[in-house]
Amino acid sequence: MRKICVVTGSRAEYGLLSGLMAAIKTDSELQLQVIATNMHLSPEFGLTYKEIEQDGFLIDKKVEMLLSSDTANGTTKSVGLATIGFADAYQDLNPDLILVLGDRYEILAAVTAALFFKIPVAHLHGGEITEGAYDDSIRHAITKLSHLHFTSTEEYRRRVIQLGESPDRVFYVGALGVENVIKTKLLSKIEIENSLGFKLDNSLLVTFHPVTLENQTAKEQCENLLIVLSELSNFNIIFTLPNSDADGRLIMALIKDFVSTHSDRTIAFNSMGKIRYLSALQFVTAVVGNSSSGIIEVPSFKKPTLDIGDRQKGRIVSESVIHCGTSINDIRTGLEKALSENFRTNAKVTVNPYYKENTTASILNVLNQFPLDNLIQKSFFNN
Repeated sequence: MRKICVVTGSRAEYGLLSGLMAAIKTDSELQLQVIATNMHLSPEFGLTYKEIEQDGFLIDKKVEMLLSSDTANGTTKSVGLATIGFADAYQDLNPDLILVLGDRYEILAAVTAALFFKIPVAHLHGGEITEGAYDDSIRHAITKLSHLHFTSTEEYRRRVIQLGESPDRVFYVGALGVENVIKTKLLSKIEIENSLGFKLDNSLLVTFHPVTLENQTAKEQCENLLIVLSELSNFNIIFTLPNSDADGRLIMALIKDFVSTHSDRTIAFNSMGKIRYLSALQFVTAVVGNSSSGIIEVPSFKKPTLDIGDRQKGRIVSESVIHCGTSINDIRTGLEKALSENFRTNAKVTVNPYYKENTTASILNVLNQFPLDNLIQKSFFNN
């Protein structure tokens, strides 16, 4: 049996991976190993490793790494701690393949350690562009440290090949998050409202992260967003709190303060979990912020997304996504358009560019069939 080791460090990434993890777990030719790290192990971010266990997965190793710091110094040291922790985990688990998704710094540590252990890496969501965040550079670095690639669009497949990866190792499979929308049994309106303790009539779902390639913009940008949201007195607002990035805790504090002063119509979550998050998307009026979910998953619900600032700049988007600047006026104007009857009607017929049939099955087939002998050795592919 091939030992496939899935590394997960955040609630959002685990939500995307969970269906694939279940498929690996039940495959007679594969053995699932799970390493939980970073935010999953932090009380500050909800101890979301418990969600993994509640879903029936055994966590083989927990890699502690997260310092309680928003600084570059703290983040860099967290990466160093993670690399040490992954070395110990790989030594004990001896996996045949590491499976990772995305572009976060804990995943960079995971694949760096895998390189020295000569363990091949399979990477999901390579080739994408997010010019406003250092995640963009991390994602491309992970691509070069990986050996099998599963991209969410054909354009991203071509970009991974442009980075020198051999075409026979790069597979366009679509986005797991979009498949989750289709396959997950979602809660009814009454069920999700009871679960959240919150009414979804005339509601917005807001996720705002710091733009990590900009200096000292998080506070002003978040404050501008909250000023505009304060004007929408007839809207209920669900916040999902930001990740463990530089200035993430600053944004968390601003949002919690906003919720405390608007408690009649706002609520905030460290983690809603995949089912509750997707279920809520059925009934909100629009999604606001700068999360990749607004670009990739939300269009499948035929809902408007207001994408603020440069964090997701460069991604392929559907016609249900509006981009705007970070000033009060830009956000106000963008929200007016997103909430307009005309735009909401147009969003109902949008086509999601990240959808492709049989995403999980396609990945599973490669994990089962692709030869692992000498996979660690790569030649630069010249287009």
